[in-house]
Amino acid sequence: MAIFEDGRKPRHVLFDLDGTLADTAPDLVEALNCVLRSLGHTEVDLAIARWWVAEGSVGLIQNGLQISEEEARTSPHRQRLLHEYSRNLCTKTRLFPGISEVLAALENRDIPWGIVTNKPKRFTDPLVAALGLDARADSVVSGDTLSQSKPDPAPLKHACEEMGVLPDGGVMIGDDIRDIDAGHAAGIRTIAAAWGYRPANEAKDWGADQVALDPQELLPAMGL
Repeated sequence: MAIFEDGRKPRHVLFDLDGTLADTAPDLVEALNCVLRSLGHTEVDLAIARWWVAEGSVGLIQNGLQISEEEARTSPHRQRLLHEYSRNLCTKTRLFPGISEVLAALENRDIPWGIVTNKPKRFTDPLVAALGLDARADSVVSGDTLSQSKPDPAPLKHACEEMGVLPDGGVMIGDDIRDIDAGHAAGIRTIAAAWGYRPANEAKDWGADQVALDPQELLPAMGL
């Protein structure tokens, strides 16, 4: 069943970036492995470490070095990871299969779309450009664009202002409960992206209006 029961089409669509639009895990985990190699530690396998990406650089360092969250947050190794990532942030990163078709379908229907991420602007902007989305997205809001970040609704409302639309009638798509909570708080319908960096069974418990197991389910979920 489509997300709008009365058959309406979405007036706008907002996407999270990491784990929703793009599979950034390969480059993030490679940055972590650069740190581990420099310390003489064994590299971690992408299949395991990709689940740490949801917690950002703190989660990667915390799990990679087996230290506490507080230690990871202030660790110089976290800064080394971010430095390594900034040098190669779109070497292996790709849009998830099916995302290109979703974006094209929105553009063909003149439905504005934007990106709202908690990723800092210094990483977001070059990554979005490298993916060829900078000239296509109607708004790109990073984690430090405002003083608030998701799950606060302010970044979503800011994106709507930039796109010239009201929050009502829109859809927020993301692979984390913070995306869903932010959408609800902004008055925007939500779709949980179960192909991201959280186990698919978790997505069903976030209270999203819809759950999509892969990007191919997004257009039907939005009634498109």
